[in-house]
Amino acid sequence: MEPIPLPSHIHYELLLQMLERQTSFAVSQKPAVREQVHQLISTLRKAMAQQKQLEQTCERANLPIDYRWSVNNIAFDQPPSPDIVTGRREP
Repeated sequence: MEPIPLPSHIHYELLLQMLERQTSFAVSQKPAVREQVHQLISTLRKAMAQQKQLEQTCERANLPIDYRWSVNNIAFDQPPSPDIVTGRREP
């Protein structure tokens, strides 16, 4: 069975650190924007928790996981992924 590709946890950590340390500070005097930043931080924390639940499910099912650092980590024998914006596959 092919490993299940999942984002490396560091992706969540980097985004959260930036939002908590830099973005929150930059918008501290703007309540409406600050609230949106806090919602975004909460959403990322939930996404990370959901991914951890998925990982536990995969472990229980003996499904291997491949933590990815980039979308460019594809094997040469796989068809190219569709472009996120257009939905078209690159040649």
